[in-house]
Amino acid sequence: MSYQADKLDFDGLRYVNIKRCEELYFPLNDWSPTDWACALSGETGEACNKIKKLRRGDNIPLKDVADELADIIIYVDLLAARLKIDLEEAIISKFNEDTDKIAKKLNKTFLGNLHKLPY
Repeated sequence: MSYQADKLDFDGLRYVNIKRCEELYFPLNDWSPTDWACALSGETGEACNKIKKLRRGDNIPLKDVADELADIIIYVDLLAARLKIDLEEAIISKFNEDTDKIAKKLNKTFLGNLHKLPY
């Protein structure tokens, strides 16, 4: 299987992410879901630390924050891959479920699917 696209999407990320993991580091399944979750937690902590420093006025380049946020997405995808979760499907389902729940709670109705995925 190969992948080529002009724009990043979930399938492209998954393909290249697993390929890089397995060719440069180790097979995806060598780490347990707990191992992947701990790696994800570490990246999340690094992002939060940079954002905290921004809040207190430190000079943190936004590229550094962006890099940490990108690491989070990369690890989320690897964790989802290890658990055989289709991340695109999961995000669409959860986003739309939350939209319906919030709209019902606020007694709001939306015309069309402007507030739902895929947009």
